Formats: sequence, C-alpha cells, structure tokens
Amino acid sequence: MNELASLTRRHFLTRTGACLGMAAAASLIADEQPPSGVQWRTHFAPKARNVIYLFMGGGPSHVDTFDPKPVLRRQHGQEMPGSVLGNQRVTLMTRNQGHRLAAATPFRFRKVGRAGHDMSDLWQHLPEVSDELTFIRSMHTEPINHDPAVTLMQTGRGEAGLPAMGSWLSYGLGSENRDLPAYVVMMSGTYDQPITPRYFSSGFLPSQHQGVQFQAAGDPVVYLSNPRGISNQARGEIVAGINDLNRIRARKIGDPEIVARIHAFELAFRMQTAVPDLVNLHGETQATLDRYGPDVSNPATFARQCLLARRLVERGVRFVQLFHRGWDAHTAVTASLRRQVRDVDQPIAALIRDLKIRGLLDSTLVIWGGEFGRTAFGQGDLAGDFGRDHHPRCFTYWLAGAGIKPGLTIGATDDFGYNIVDRPVHVNDLHATILRCLGIDHLRLTYRHAGRDFRLTDVAGEVVNEVVG
Repeated sequence: MNELASLTRRHFLTRTGACLGMAAAASLIADEQPPSGVQWRTHFAPKARNVIYLFMGGGPSHVDTFDPKPVLRRQHGQEMPGSVLGNQRVTLMTRNQGHRLAAATPFRFRKVGRAGHDMSDLWQHLPEVSDELTFIRSMHTEPINHDPAVTLMQTGRGEAGLPAMGSWLSYGLGSENRDLPAYVVMMSGTYDQPITPRYFSSGFLPSQHQGVQFQAAGDPVVYLSNPRGISNQARGEIVAGINDLNRIRARKIGDPEIVARIHAFELAFRMQTAVPDLVNLHGETQATLDRYGPDVSNPATFARQCLLARRLVERGVRFVQLFHRGWDAHTAVTASLRRQVRDVDQPIAALIRDLKIRGLLDSTLVIWGGEFGRTAFGQGDLAGDFGRDHHPRCFTYWLAGAGIKPGLTIGATDDFGYNIVDRPVHVNDLHATILRCLGIDHLRLTYRHAGRDFRLTDVAGEVVNEVVG
C-alpha cells in the first residue's frame, strides 16, 4: 500500500466513528483528569445534581390538562374573537378550514393539593404529589411545526447541528459515575412522530457528550454484549490494544475525536458490568414495582423507564431524558389524551414519590412538558371527538425537585388559553433556569465553534427567579 492510500484510509477512519453503540457510549472518562472540554465546576452552589426530563413528544394540550378556561366552555362552538386570534400563524392543517370555533375541553377541572393546583380529571395519580410541583403556564416558543420546535426545546435554537441540553450538562459538569454515561435517553409511546438521534446529539461538542439511547429490547445499549466466541478478557485485551494505537495517533495529530473514541471504548467495556446490574429489577421491592403500575413489567413502557430513570440518577447519571411520543392530537383529542395520560400519570407520581422517599428529590430536578401546546379552537366536527392544532404561542410546563420552590403557579394565559397575559417565559428562559438550579451561569457555559462562542441559551435567556429555591 502506498503512502497516499494509507493516509487516505487513515484520514477516513479518523473522521468516522467506531460502531454506533461505541460512539454513543462516549459520555464518560476513565482517567482521573477531565477530557478536553469538560469543565467539572459550577459557578454557584448547585441545588440540583441530576435532571430527569419527561418530554411529551407531539405537544400536550394545556387547555385539557393544566390550564382551565371556563370561557371556552361558555363559548364552545362559537367563532373565536378576531382580537384573540390576531394575525398569528397556524399550520396548513387549519389554515384553510374556514371558521375557527372555540372548543371547550371535554374534561372537568378541580383544585388539588394544599397548593390548589388546577388539574383536569384526566389526572388521577399526579394530584397525590401535586404540592411538589411548580407550574409555568406562560411558556412560549417560535416554531409551529414539530421538528424545529423539538430542536429548539432541546438545543436552544430551531436549527439542526447544535448540542442538546444533556450534552451541555455532560460538557459542563461531567458525570458522577465512571461506569455509566452522563446523558441517557429512553423512548416510549406511539411511533407516529419520530424522535431522531439529532435531538440528543452532542453537535459540535466532543462526541463523548452524545446522549446514549437505552433500548427496550435486546442489549440495553447496542453492541454491549461480546460477539460470539469473544470472552470478556479477550475483549478487554482488544480494547486495550486498539486504544494504545489510538493514543499514538492522538499524540501525533491532536484530534480530540480520537480521545473521545478512546473513552468510548473504555466506557463501553465497563458498561458490560454496570448496565446489566442497572436494568435488573430483582432488587426492587414489590411495593415499589406496584407503585409504578402494571406496565412496569414491560421494558418498552414509560412506567419501566421512569423506574430506570430513578435507578440512573441514584447511580450518578447526570441527565436522563424520557421521550414519550403520541401527544399530537389533531383528531380525537378525548381518546388521545385519555391514552397518553393513562400511560404517564401513575409512573410520574411514583417517580416523584420514589425520589422523595430515597432522599433523591432534594438533588434531582424533574421537568415535564413538550415542544408546544394546542389551539383553543378545534379541528374537525366539534359535535364529535375533535382535534387541536399546534400552538407555540402559550403552553404549560411544570418543574419539581431540587432548586425549585414547590407549589407555585407562574404566568397566565387569556380567557381562551390562546395568548399570554402575564409573565412570559421563553424556552431560552427555561434553559437558563434549569442551568441555574445546577449551579451554572448560562452566560458563562460556552464553547467556541466556527469563530464564535456558543451557549445553550444562544443570545437570550433570563432565569425565572420566582421559581428558583
């Protein structure tokens, strides 16, 4: 082989990752010193050490869940006032439907807990832990379609190619467990809306900060098991030999991605012991399993993943994100929401109670919400089970746990749940607040790329001080 061919192949191998599972596993280090890019310090005393982000993919309807609107019930079936609609954009699905008729929720609201939070009767278990929650009813964003809206909620901007929030936290804080990733992702729910790896990508950050997806079937992490005929000892020797060559190459050309690949191989080897122990629930009591509900026995369910989220933060994983798909209710909002809330209601209540019992809620920030809300006007025949369109103008999030004052409701929407009338909170503000709970100044967590300093909150973001404890 001539030198040019050798250099060409070497360049190709340098620029491409190892297998997907190995590359995804590169979220922690084996050495006592942090790798390039990991800060491992906070700007303030942190209240939270870990995050569990319960992401409801598709956009939950705020007016059917947590933001009651009696006026909608009185105005049901009547034309929405032009003064309320204004000139706001709508999607192609309702742009040409003609009349936009006010659509009251089919569910009844009541006050729950000592804090008196409003919840629809969809929620049967969440009220039991409602006093731990603080609601932000005045969230807003810009994108009106799913992909850019999820991208913005994950990365702080609507364009592809930027690091996700979990990657920023891995970069800024590292991990507390050398045998597990700093950033873990799990998925459940229906498959009508794709969740792409781009939503938990490390972007331009070193690839060791990529989110690691845990699978519901087979190996929890792809390629975790040894190939047939390869023992643990043999695999360890193979990894050591490959990494010796990688270190030689890294010293020669200084490519940080080679360093990331070294750590990927080493972490993947250690995960062969740590991950099977993590997903083995035999140590859990029957009372704990019952708390999460009957679905906990199925690895593909949100219930099982909530229990695994607790086990992950218990072991020091920095950021756990559960994507539960299926909230895109353009039709049959009643049936859709009953199904979706049934999937998540009991597991979420169990997770919060479980964290509190074990003393983990004091160090774990729990976040619930989607990429936007749904319209106050209906899609389809209001005499039947109508749907709702996308609505980025206002929607609801709630927070609980470390760093959050419990029992509050921040912000308000108008009588139709269509516009914000008090304390707007943008996605960038939410991100700044989450970082503040973790002891990070969002203005100072930066990474230089393409000639400028980037941050999760882009060029905006203010901490919502009212909710920070």
